[in-house]
Amino acid sequence: MTVSSRFSQITRRLLIAGAAAAIVSVPAYAQDTLKLGLVAAMSGQSAKSGEAIVRGLSVAVDEINAKGGVLGKKVELIVRDDESNPAKGVLAARELVQREKVAGLFGGLDTPVSMAIVPFANQAKVPFMGVWAAGTPITRNGAAENYVFRVSAVDVLVDKALLAYAIKKYNAKKPGMILINNSWGESNEKGLKEALAEKNIAAAGIEKFQDADVDVVPQLTRLKDAGADVLFMVANVAPSSQVVKSLDRMGWDVPIVSHWGPAGGRFSELAGPSGAKVHFIQTYSFAGKLSPKGEAVLAALKKKYPEIKTLADVTPAVGIANAYDAMNLMTLAIAKAGSTEGPKVREAFYAIDKYEGLIKTYSKPFTPQNHDALTSDDYIFTYFKDGQILPLMN
Repeated sequence: MTVSSRFSQITRRLLIAGAAAAIVSVPAYAQDTLKLGLVAAMSGQSAKSGEAIVRGLSVAVDEINAKGGVLGKKVELIVRDDESNPAKGVLAARELVQREKVAGLFGGLDTPVSMAIVPFANQAKVPFMGVWAAGTPITRNGAAENYVFRVSAVDVLVDKALLAYAIKKYNAKKPGMILINNSWGESNEKGLKEALAEKNIAAAGIEKFQDADVDVVPQLTRLKDAGADVLFMVANVAPSSQVVKSLDRMGWDVPIVSHWGPAGGRFSELAGPSGAKVHFIQTYSFAGKLSPKGEAVLAALKKKYPEIKTLADVTPAVGIANAYDAMNLMTLAIAKAGSTEGPKVREAFYAIDKYEGLIKTYSKPFTPQNHDALTSDDYIFTYFKDGQILPLMN
């Protein structure tokens, strides 16, 4: 096994470059491995999502190594906990590149953390593959030489999909927005405004709230008074649950069409029964009839992680699926480059012709103009039922 998993055996706060950063313990390996690093939230409210990402990457690593590895070397995954903190994320990324000498980075959950890492990745010329954070500027960052790629949702596309779903499902005419007050919320505010403008629809209002808010009634009351007939929600697990509980306190039964934040952890537990009313976007589900690839990955997950008994144990599936496909695409690029040198790997991403992945079969997934492998055609809408994330009929 090439992935460190002894998270609880080490103090999460160590000094790196004179500052505090959380580090996951890593056993000693031979120097002839090909190192790849992950910076993600492995603790806190998003730990379940971080675990899903590690699992997806790990299953892919096992498959790759069973076939001989890459460039004649076994792949080694090194994991760092960013604690959903941008400063710690950057420090962890620097440590992985400068001390561990990783050939590529995978980025985790939070748009603010990924946005903080982007300038470093581009400056260091190290491929940085996003597997969860959906902020549009992560890949569309304006760099002359862009080293950031992604197998995940993209806010600007998600926002169009949210609006289309709200119109089709609820006949929305005056939607309101309830958005987390950070760069992820800003990315979606911009995308939703553009999507609404294209349809000549006016928003009932735009309200912001903080991660730690436990009462969002004032913001929701303003949206209700403005006549909102649907709410677009963008926030991670804990703040999303507070929106649902605040709606319950108000007695306002308004439809919620959400970005995928609720999928990242214990949302159904935190939000209570009304959490099942939230419809949210995903890129993959292990529910229903699976492709041969899906069956194989699910079987590998159950074998590697015996605690997986039901579909609730592979929630959130997007963390697993995005990460699995991302690892395979990253190693394909390295193999095509015949090198771990960043500029050569970057060019090799554009040379990937076809990859039969878990989410879909990728055909020329990356170009110099487009560093996002997934499109709006790859999104599905889902909801929570008995702890499982299940697809909805769109």
